[in-house]
Amino acid sequence: MADFGWVATAITAAALVVTGCKRAAVPPASPETAINADAAPAPGLKPATLPDDIRPPTKVAAKVTAPGPVEIWKEFSGERALEEVRKQVEIGPRPAGSAELEKARTLIEDGLRRTGWEVERQTFSNETPRGPVTFVNLIGRFSPTSQSPVPRDTQRAILCSHYDTKRFSTIRFTGANDGGSSTGALIELARVLALDPALAAQVELVFFDGEEAFVQFTDPDELRVDNADGLFGSRHYASQLRTSGRARQFQFGILWDMIGDRDLTITLEPGSPPELTREILASADALGLRQHFGRYDRAILDDHYPLNRIRIPTINLIDFDYPAWHTADDTLERLSPESLQKIGAVTLHHLRKALGK
Repeated sequence: MADFGWVATAITAAALVVTGCKRAAVPPASPETAINADAAPAPGLKPATLPDDIRPPTKVAAKVTAPGPVEIWKEFSGERALEEVRKQVEIGPRPAGSAELEKARTLIEDGLRRTGWEVERQTFSNETPRGPVTFVNLIGRFSPTSQSPVPRDTQRAILCSHYDTKRFSTIRFTGANDGGSSTGALIELARVLALDPALAAQVELVFFDGEEAFVQFTDPDELRVDNADGLFGSRHYASQLRTSGRARQFQFGILWDMIGDRDLTITLEPGSPPELTREILASADALGLRQHFGRYDRAILDDHYPLNRIRIPTINLIDFDYPAWHTADDTLERLSPESLQKIGAVTLHHLRKALGK
């Protein structure tokens, strides 16, 4: 279609970049293929043009003092996650800059706040191929002591997703999997993390606006130019982390994208951070879910890219073998709560091991 296209560039000597969430012609390789390439460091990103808009802090209902569940990954509910996905999809198409996306933001904020998370609206404007657009990232932080505003120096891991859907003029695209699945699951993750306040305090939840390109994704080497297309929210967020100095406090990041397919196979790209990849696969092994994690032979341009550029090792958990991608068939009927539960459980198992020591 005219609304999207491929972008090829050399991230590593053996990896071909595929434009954000675009499905490659070559099928994923077998799960036994090894990952050898590190994500290449690159210069920082351009700072934002507008200051952040932080909403007034909200008091939580009560202070949780009991220790969290030891096997916290067992608390993640795929059914609850799918219900949050349903709420997003029922809004309809949710492209950046639309009134519908504002409705989606309100649902996300309500979902986080009712489990004790403070939400920051990170608002900024950017030029796009369709003119200037105002974008809003949502950032969730948690305080075990109900401190408000929540301190910004306790977070060690970034858990993120995009919540916008691609704009089409020819189809009604509601993005149940692409945009919806990871958003609903991240709201459920917030609920589960709140059961362990000490763990939740070490996590920053980020919902990116403007992941989808308006016309065609920009070559990764040109993402810092003013007229770059795609990854608007993650580029801005990474720029703010770098200029504020907060990037140094994060040990790793995990991006979720298209994680709800009934036939779930996470396609790990060659440039995935090696140590983080080994740890994620170890958690999948421990939970008997390793068969749902395979390998991809090409790099994927997605919201993890700007975070890796500022040296926060970030892995993209995405099922790129999804025929309904960017079609009108990306609907709720293609999703399953079991798939959402599997990704939620593996992620929580890893968080417990990495941050719960």
